[in-house]
Amino acid sequence: MSRLRIQSADLLVLGSGIAGLSFAIRCAPLGRVVILTKKEDSEASTNYAQGGIAAVIDPADSFESHVADTLAAGAGLCRREAVELLVANGPAAVRELMALGVEFTTEGRAPERLSLAREGGHSARRVVRAQDRTGREIERGLLAAAGRAGVEILEHCFVLDLWQVGGRCAGALAVDRATGEPVVFHAPVTFLATGGCGQAYRYTTNPPIATGDGVAMAYRAGARVANMEFVQFHPTALVPLGSRPFLISEAVRGEGAVLRDGDGRAFVAAVDPAGDLAPRDVVARAIDAEMRRSGSDHVWLDASSIEPGRFAERFPTILATCRERGYDPPAKPLPVAPAAHYMCGGVVTDLSARTSVPGLLAAGEVACTGVHGANRLASNSLLEAVVFAEAAAEAAREDLAGTVPDPGPPPRRGPAPTPSEAEVERLRTEVGEVLWEGAGIVRSDEGLEAAARALEELSAAVPAKALRPDAAELANLLVVGRLIVRCALLRRESRGLHFNVSHPETDPALQRDTVMIPDIHEEIPL
Repeated sequence: MSRLRIQSADLLVLGSGIAGLSFAIRCAPLGRVVILTKKEDSEASTNYAQGGIAAVIDPADSFESHVADTLAAGAGLCRREAVELLVANGPAAVRELMALGVEFTTEGRAPERLSLAREGGHSARRVVRAQDRTGREIERGLLAAAGRAGVEILEHCFVLDLWQVGGRCAGALAVDRATGEPVVFHAPVTFLATGGCGQAYRYTTNPPIATGDGVAMAYRAGARVANMEFVQFHPTALVPLGSRPFLISEAVRGEGAVLRDGDGRAFVAAVDPAGDLAPRDVVARAIDAEMRRSGSDHVWLDASSIEPGRFAERFPTILATCRERGYDPPAKPLPVAPAAHYMCGGVVTDLSARTSVPGLLAAGEVACTGVHGANRLASNSLLEAVVFAEAAAEAAREDLAGTVPDPGPPPRRGPAPTPSEAEVERLRTEVGEVLWEGAGIVRSDEGLEAAARALEELSAAVPAKALRPDAAELANLLVVGRLIVRCALLRRESRGLHFNVSHPETDPALQRDTVMIPDIHEEIPL
């Protein structure tokens, strides 16, 4: 390995989505804050969130109702204290985003009245939005605020692993994607906000960067990881899914759209009284069952009940994209199918966003805070990122006030035999196929065991600590994929997003988290 370039920061942030930016802005007064992001600064899953951020804004709504809806969606695995913290801080989180420059949609000529949408699993309209491009607007506003606060953002900087000294996180080892030059960042506080792992599946609404890097590197560092079996599939991605499925927001169903089979029959109400506004796990399984019954690769989303002018005003991005692809909503139904969307498990944190590794904090999709349980309630994710980033900022303030340990010698990663770029791409595709077939919407013991064997064989062909970013991403996907399958095999029941035909009933004895405690002495930590 070439000579290391070492940089220092007071706070190191890994990821530039809503969690990373929120934390960085709050921590800017505490010292030098550096954000590392492996692509452009705005390339984050946040940027692709259409729906909105759930919060109790309407006087007719209540904290109790939002808590109850979240707990119901989570199928018995939510941590009530985390949910109550989330919901209680919802209105303040929205106000904070607005104060930072995020422009949410308002009703008519009343600038103080936020436009609220309703999505699946919610008993009231409580989804604050910026038309149908909420994530993009939040990312824009937070990036501008981070610039004003003096936060440094280093783009195209791929983090290979966390730097540990005496069991404490001391920063990270990264590589400049443009030059291939390794660089070490030392910081007494490291904040993990790297997002999810949708790229582990054949079809996903996530951007290409969602390769589970944060979970994999935290697990290699000895952090506890939990509930990886709970992968949420968004019910309505536009068909053909292709390499980058386009999501049709759940808010379209919130405005009255209905899922229908090939004969025009509305079929979701037959499996849940909430019909098309049932929680996502229910709707995705209903669609999957209908597709299997009919032999089709899609069902139909009928939005004809929504007045055309209302559809155009409410969903301009969706309308434009559909028309680009030859579809004409709301006049004609849209072909849709589920795609991998959100990781409900992740790196275990407490209510202060602390992980089991000292010096390492985490929030956003990479973290398992206890908010989502076995199934995430729609639009709770953006709120969770803001609320727990704020909690993490308070924890960082406390950590910085203490004694900063000597960083010790910087980490090194020597050269390792690495597959060619073409071979990496082939293997990455194979990982997606294995997980889609064996650990998808509907699972079985046989399918999960086959997936476990296949992933073990694939892992043998990939160095666990490659220097080249594409190979490192593949290694991370394999770690995360094996965690998903291992957790799924341990949960011998069906609950929330985990439905196993070999164990179709819910077992009250398994109303607990599936926690993975790594053996950090293993070369491949599974």
